[in-house]
Amino acid sequence: MMNLTVSKFLLDLVLWGSSGVLAYAFRKPGLITAGIPVNVWSYLLLSVLVMAALEARYGLHRQTWQRVGVLDLNLLARAVALATLVMFALGFVFQTWLQLPRSVPVLAGLLGFLMMGGVRLVARLTNERARLRSSPQRQRVLIVGAGEAGTLIAREMQRHPEAGLDAIGFLDDEPGKIRKRLLGLPVFGRVDDLVDVAKREEAQEILIAVPSATGDFVRHVVDLARDAELRYRIIPGVFEILSGDVNLQQIRDVNLEDLLRRPPVQLNTNEIAGYLRGRVVLVTGAGGSIGSELVRQLVSFTPAKILLFGRGENSIFGIQQELIRNWPDIDQVGLIGDVRDEARLRAVFERYRPEVIFHAAAHKHVPLMEETPSEAILNNVIGTQNVVELCLEFGVGRLVNVSTDKAVNPTSIMGASKRVAEMVVSAGAARAREGQAFVSVRFGNVLGSRGSVVPTFMAQIRAGGPITVTHPEMVRYFMTIPEAARLVLQAGGLAENGKVYVLNMGDPVKISDLAHDVIRLSGARNVDVVYSGIRPGEKLYEELLTSGEGVGATTHSEIYSAQLGLVNPHTIGRDVRALQNYAEQGDYMAIRQMLNRLIPENKFGRVQ
Repeated sequence: MMNLTVSKFLLDLVLWGSSGVLAYAFRKPGLITAGIPVNVWSYLLLSVLVMAALEARYGLHRQTWQRVGVLDLNLLARAVALATLVMFALGFVFQTWLQLPRSVPVLAGLLGFLMMGGVRLVARLTNERARLRSSPQRQRVLIVGAGEAGTLIAREMQRHPEAGLDAIGFLDDEPGKIRKRLLGLPVFGRVDDLVDVAKREEAQEILIAVPSATGDFVRHVVDLARDAELRYRIIPGVFEILSGDVNLQQIRDVNLEDLLRRPPVQLNTNEIAGYLRGRVVLVTGAGGSIGSELVRQLVSFTPAKILLFGRGENSIFGIQQELIRNWPDIDQVGLIGDVRDEARLRAVFERYRPEVIFHAAAHKHVPLMEETPSEAILNNVIGTQNVVELCLEFGVGRLVNVSTDKAVNPTSIMGASKRVAEMVVSAGAARAREGQAFVSVRFGNVLGSRGSVVPTFMAQIRAGGPITVTHPEMVRYFMTIPEAARLVLQAGGLAENGKVYVLNMGDPVKISDLAHDVIRLSGARNVDVVYSGIRPGEKLYEELLTSGEGVGATTHSEIYSAQLGLVNPHTIGRDVRALQNYAEQGDYMAIRQMLNRLIPENKFGRVQ
């Protein structure tokens, strides 16, 4: 390796010295035949010494010539420009001795850059041809999107032929790009031309390279690719593109999140880092879909310790092992327990003194909770009450309660239990000391969470179909698991005591449309969608706010705040104790009657 570096260093100096000789020969053609005079030798020696110093200063000899790029050539150009300037100045100062034509340093610099840069480019081309000959048979890839992302990924394919991907050209709807060439590749036409272009150019794969693409656009491209009977994949989102962090390993299959009808919500990381860095953070329900994603996103904000609390030992073990594997420096503790068990929770608070709590432990399945109201009350209400009371007793700074849009005008036991949980948190906020903030976060259905609609649809497809949807007009708000976790983290940063935060989730999605999206992405054919009828407790549509809740803006453009009606801490405490008694006795009728009294806007017994 050292010998190669020295060889490149010496070759650069030989080429640079040769450029000086050629520059003199161009200005004085008789120089070569008449012999090089002493003053010229002096200039050449001085020039080589200057370049040797700059070569070492800029590390030009350490460049990998086989993979030389624009940044490498830019560094070479800077070194050559500086050497040219120095030699021009020295030629002016020692003009009487050197008798140097003023144009010689400039000509020498131009020739030197061409010769030194040319050697590097020849080395790169030779290496790429050798790799191309040894690479496996390559897939012909048609790239949708001729913008920054498309050209970045096409350049990566050209640099890495061993990946087996051959970019053949682009499709783009911008008129100014059509029929142009980028990186030597043609922009064949518009996206709607995909089927014809793919057939004519014998494409084997479609790559979507539009990081800001809407779900409708991705859906349209997927449909065209399926019509062309081609595989389709996608590159990362816009934030990876802006950071330049795009490579061939990040190409992935299109998934359901790409078909969301709005751009994903991003974080205000500065606002979040301030309340998490160096703190002891407790996550209840840490093994669940939302809880585990919360933990994954928490680690980047360097908390002092993460407490993983949950009653499912396998799920807690799973997220604990993931932390050990991927973030070994994070101090974490797996804790098995139930939020309904006040004594167990108290032991955790006394030992670890958590400063920030994310309360994600809850029962969430509507039909199951209709059958067992007592479990919904004990877990969702009493569990939340235990957490709130201990937060007040131990002076916890932030409590973020994970709620749901089903808590708004609830038609189900599950939704009603989460509504009461919000009231419990609100009552706790009214009793909170200065510096404490108790808030709830309300969002819709989470794509891909355990037991949610998408995994259910996928299981039905694997079984050969059909996909069952309860009603053709049923609509829901949807978000991704990472988005849900981001919203919870962001709410902790906003921290207006007593508020309920709501994400702007765009327009609700028809479940029947979602079913067809799942069929589309799975590649399945001849799978029918059938309607089974609305189940107990379900609504046709979900709401994010009640009629009595005013909505206000926050510092985050996509998150709104709502203020629950005033909750009397003493009254709600008495009612919660009554609910607990009814739940422990299994008195479902009394539970429903109490919920009717606590939530006047509830709609039990009527499907909306």
